[in-house]
Amino acid sequence: MKLMKFATVSALAMMVAGGAMAKSDITLALQLEPPHLDPTSAAAGAIDSVLYSNVFEGLTRFASDGSIIPGLAQSWEVSEDGLTYTFKLAEGVTFHDGTTMDAEDVKFSLDRARAEDSANAQKVLFASIADVEAVDATTVKITLSAPNGSLLFNLAWGDAVIVAPESIENITQMPVGTGAFKFTNWVQGDNIVLERNPDYWGTPAKLDKVTFKFIADPTAGFAAVMAEDVDVFSGYPAPENVPQFEADPRFQVIVGNTEGETILAMNNKLAPFDDVRVREAVSHAIDRQAIIDGAMFGLGTPIGTHFAPHNPDYVDLTADSAYDPEKAKALLAEAGFADGFTTTLKLPPPSYARRGGEIIAAQLRDVGIQTEISNLEWAQWLEEVFKGKDFGLTIVSHTEPMDIGIYARPDYYFQYDDADFQAMNAELEAEADPAKRTAILDKMQRKIAGDYVNGYLFQLAVPTIAKAGVVGLWENAPTQANDMTGVYWAE
Repeated sequence: MKLMKFATVSALAMMVAGGAMAKSDITLALQLEPPHLDPTSAAAGAIDSVLYSNVFEGLTRFASDGSIIPGLAQSWEVSEDGLTYTFKLAEGVTFHDGTTMDAEDVKFSLDRARAEDSANAQKVLFASIADVEAVDATTVKITLSAPNGSLLFNLAWGDAVIVAPESIENITQMPVGTGAFKFTNWVQGDNIVLERNPDYWGTPAKLDKVTFKFIADPTAGFAAVMAEDVDVFSGYPAPENVPQFEADPRFQVIVGNTEGETILAMNNKLAPFDDVRVREAVSHAIDRQAIIDGAMFGLGTPIGTHFAPHNPDYVDLTADSAYDPEKAKALLAEAGFADGFTTTLKLPPPSYARRGGEIIAAQLRDVGIQTEISNLEWAQWLEEVFKGKDFGLTIVSHTEPMDIGIYARPDYYFQYDDADFQAMNAELEAEADPAKRTAILDKMQRKIAGDYVNGYLFQLAVPTIAKAGVVGLWENAPTQANDMTGVYWAE
């Protein structure tokens, strides 16, 4: 009998211990699943949302407030002419497969990213790099073809993380990085599991395991949160539920800002959008606030150009494309489309696109523009719209930080090709003086707003629903990431 009692107490002790151990796990839900797991060869922000900082690291990285801080590079020196950056790497860094991370891996990664046949979606980030030299195991020298005031910023992107040649063949399915977590499993269509890296070179993660759970349907997402099947839902896709969570003591609601300029993108080389009058007409046909209220339940900040309103250099140009359907009709008539026209509206999965698309389609219909709506899965959108440029209109949120430079790329999916803007962007890249950069950014914002390149809608807000005991989540999203390295459960 005494033995049975002891066994029972032991079992209870194990259950209590097990419960405590469970608090070192966390399940975080996301709406979008990555198409694959190589952030250096795809445009999908969903890859960074799982892997950035957790599994992969770059020379520099974004902090939660958007500032640039050291990553694998612990320090750096810049030559007086601004052409040479010498990085000192952290010592004792290993990849998750046990191989050493050194200067040769940095050279491999940056040379691969900027190679002629590179599949890197942000290859332009590396365009100013003329040479990468591994001086010794922990020293890397990057030589530029021209001064680039954005280099440290560019190197913080997920597209610039350091990878190893030994693991590159299987990187899309088996990512091997240097981060505080290592990839362990991917059940496609359901979840990705990361586990704590016991050999991490820096401050170790507090959590033992993170499970990223993919729930595309907002109704299913609501049910999962309410049932406490997930601990966190980052970028919660049904903002109409937010007041209900705010009133429930089981949860905390974190509403932050993102770098996500949500736009109605227009194919600038496809008729009739090759006519600025038509693009201006589309812009005046849009009631931004109705979209924010109807699709986002009030969460979002109106924008009039491709720039984050929380950035000190933001210029408010919303008045230049104010809602004015009569002006839109007049512009269409002037452009030869008094009876309107029909075009495609291709929508990726996020709620802002699907819900916003229905509202925008109705607004365009009011001025005579008919849209053929196609709801695409993310991989389809990347193939048809982003790569194939097979669209008239689309809605997408550009969550990359400080990305106005995409308008200097004639082959980018909306195909804006303007020599003056390209010259402004080149001037910005070469300029390090903050005041001069502010002046250039002012001109750049006004230029794309005045050319009505796209319909500028709103800056995406990011509502996160978490259990009350979760600590350390980012409030804002300076890049599309869920950095779990500092997350833990309160005692």
